[in-house]
Amino acid sequence: MLYSSILKPIFFRMDPEKAHHLVIDGLAAGGTVPGLNGLMHAMYGVAESPELATELFGLRFPHPVGLAAGLDKNGKAADGFSSVGFGFAEVGTVTPKGQAGNEQPRLFRLPPDEALINRMGFNNEGTAAMAEKLSRRKINRIPIAVNIGKNKTTPNELAHEDYQTCIRDLYTYGDFFVVNISSPNTPDLRDLQHGEELRNLLSAVKKEINTQAAKVGAKAKPVLVKIAPDMTNEQLELTVASIMESGVSGIIATNTTLSRTGLQHSNAGEAGGLSGKPLRERSTEVIRAVYRQTGGQLPIIGSGGIFTAQDAYDKIRAGASLVEIYTALIYKGPGLLRELTNGLKECLRKDGYRNIAEAVGADHV
Repeated sequence: MLYSSILKPIFFRMDPEKAHHLVIDGLAAGGTVPGLNGLMHAMYGVAESPELATELFGLRFPHPVGLAAGLDKNGKAADGFSSVGFGFAEVGTVTPKGQAGNEQPRLFRLPPDEALINRMGFNNEGTAAMAEKLSRRKINRIPIAVNIGKNKTTPNELAHEDYQTCIRDLYTYGDFFVVNISSPNTPDLRDLQHGEELRNLLSAVKKEINTQAAKVGAKAKPVLVKIAPDMTNEQLELTVASIMESGVSGIIATNTTLSRTGLQHSNAGEAGGLSGKPLRERSTEVIRAVYRQTGGQLPIIGSGGIFTAQDAYDKIRAGASLVEIYTALIYKGPGLLRELTNGLKECLRKDGYRNIAEAVGADHV
């Protein structure tokens, strides 16, 4: 109620990017006030329940609903997001050097469509700044993923060096890593999803992950690849085949879309990636296709248009082991986490499953 009746009307009267910074900076500052993260956890935290706990990539997730990348680009509010009920969180996308991103305005709300369009362009402070922020984390309640990208000025043939730098600089601080080659807002980035470029990139990423693991004498940390929803069936098949061959740990399906089908709001004409409800069906289709192609052997994190527990459950039954939200958080606030997790438990009970793992890929049986 606090969010929908008081905070949301204030935020939605503000410029979207200013509101975004206010939330992230507020969560970050709140972490420095004794007891505030504890208060947020009491207000919004999700109680542990064995039926929702998930083991994946050798990590324990208290429940399957996480925060997608893009909200906390610099990792400054990881403790805050750990306190408001998420089961895991992605920080980033981070690039080796800080960069300003694209010109403003670059973030647009489409309220009747319950969607956002962004063309941020990987604006972030760079790996050194993120390392410094993540080193100050006090709360280790949930796994934190680091979403990595390349600088705008780095040509594709040298992209692998940027991804390796991100891993090298941040290996200590991430529980797992996500290779972002699917944002539509960095020129030519999506070309890295295909063929030899993808194979070379993932080979370099795996090599760096293994090098860092050897240095600390521990098992290599998981690395996933985030894919776009806008590929043809044939492109998707080839991309998934290359990802499987590379030996990475999983796939995140999907990033934002360039499609504008069925939108009502005047901001529909803005360039950039669309997230929110209009992406829901397509991202679930991609999850289903990836699960089918991989025989359920490559874990999937489902992302795109999740607003209700049924949306999340549809992605899980289609093949996702975990799911992520972003746009719904902007529209519905942090109370959504309890709504989703309580609803997921109800979905499991209704279908006779003892835990979330039993429901993963159930549509394929």
